[in-house]
Amino acid sequence: MELLARILILLLALFIIKLVVISLLFYREIKEAQKKDPAAKSFLEILLLYQGLQAIISYRFAHFLYKMHLYFLARYLSQLARFFTGIEIHPGATIGKGLFIDHGMGVVVGETAVIGDNVLLYQGVTLGGTGLEHGKRHPTIGNNVVIGAGAKVLGNITVGDNSYIGANAVVIKDVPPDSTVVGVPGRITRQDGKKIEVSLDHVHVLDPIMQSIEELEKRINKLEEK
Repeated sequence: MELLARILILLLALFIIKLVVISLLFYREIKEAQKKDPAAKSFLEILLLYQGLQAIISYRFAHFLYKMHLYFLARYLSQLARFFTGIEIHPGATIGKGLFIDHGMGVVVGETAVIGDNVLLYQGVTLGGTGLEHGKRHPTIGNNVVIGAGAKVLGNITVGDNSYIGANAVVIKDVPPDSTVVGVPGRITRQDGKKIEVSLDHVHVLDPIMQSIEELEKRINKLEEK
């Protein structure tokens, strides 16, 4: 019994050390999750229970193996993380600091994708390719970008800093900084030329298609009045 107790104490100590190390290495990611997720109740909750953070931790190890040309081990680790989290990040992708993946189920990040700092991805987001070509074939996402649930950003394109991709949008062309993209295919709008704040408000995003329909309705109403 004494030996068993010592083993349990040792395992507990190793677990606590592991938590401390992860907290230090991924402090920025955890703080971003606290800032961007109103459901986050505590630092410890994010550290232990958020699958987005677990996927990022696994990606960092897999990416290290990938850079060491241990491709099979890197891919094995990424697929293992996919199994447990529902988030697939290719180990060859390049990801900056402060990435937050909210909910995360169904998120896919391709091999040559590049993600900047303080990016927010919702569930179902795909950063994918459009063909069988080699080389850079996945998107480059700037800093402080928000990509809504179900959005698809495809091909070797660039999404500028501080941009907002609406839910279920399909983006296949470059997006300038400080822009909003909605619709299928994605259409670019600007919100008064101002930097888009990360308010997580999917309801009040400008929709150019709806704006056009509303303009047409106004013209029809004026014609009917005559």
